[in-house]
Amino acid sequence: MPLLTENHKIERTGTTAEFFAKYPHLQENARAFRSKALVNVEHKCLLYVQQREFAATTPADNSVTVIGSDDATTCHLVVVRHSGSGATCLAHCDGSNTWAEVPQLVKAVTSLSSQAKEGRLELHLMGGFDDESKTSQSLSLSLLAAFHKQKEEIHLVTCCITELNDIVTDGIHRPVVYGVGVNVKTGEVFPASLPTRGPAEELRSARTFTGGQMVDIYDSGKQQVKVGPCRWSPNRDIAFWLAADDKTILKYLSTSPQAEPPHFVQHIKTTIQFLLDHPSPDSLFPGGRPQLFRRTEQGSWDRVPQQ
Repeated sequence: MPLLTENHKIERTGTTAEFFAKYPHLQENARAFRSKALVNVEHKCLLYVQQREFAATTPADNSVTVIGSDDATTCHLVVVRHSGSGATCLAHCDGSNTWAEVPQLVKAVTSLSSQAKEGRLELHLMGGFDDESKTSQSLSLSLLAAFHKQKEEIHLVTCCITELNDIVTDGIHRPVVYGVGVNVKTGEVFPASLPTRGPAEELRSARTFTGGQMVDIYDSGKQQVKVGPCRWSPNRDIAFWLAADDKTILKYLSTSPQAEPPHFVQHIKTTIQFLLDHPSPDSLFPGGRPQLFRRTEQGSWDRVPQQ
């Protein structure tokens, strides 16, 4: 089925500039989105999604009100929602395997919407900017094409991506919106400032750093975050990066060195130290089972004891 906007089939284009010229109402929607006030999300209602992760749930979830992700430069944040069931999925996509990832996101929502008698699938795309290497544009076009190939009819509602999410300060291009939240009760999608990247922030970052593919990190039936089990090989050579200066790390470990948030370098070093401290991840997953976390009455995610 085609990707639609305002109930009209979206035609394939070769550049994002051609795309937005053909659908000017999406430009208006993007300007409206990026002008929204930044929402400071409370940790006790947040489910955080890291790079190459997605999470899906429904309005009936008592543990999650907002799914959110941030630190997106060339990466894109993708929200798929069923307007009838309210089932909502958010993903942080970096272009590593877009064609395999998009069907997972659609399935995550449709599987939670099987009882819905009416409604439609709605798509919100945010992220990227006018970066010099055109990494953002490539990902934007790949995501649009991948959603176009799905068998379900999908309606593109928000498209604040690449040049429509770009701002120039001191001659440097940067994203306007780095973080996004979606309220799973109301369906509202908004620019967000997120207070936490947990649970198991370092472990999840290590999984992505070592090449892990897109994974679902939430069991909405049990209302539990699930991490792993993960696999990586010991690599002492990465210790080099702990002594490297900021400029070197940004140059070699970022797709957008001049646009990264201030904590990027420290985040990379913390992740590398975690990998050095855990050269084999086996001990992190007793019996080969994932780490599970559930929401406490105080709003934190606590580890579920292994039986």
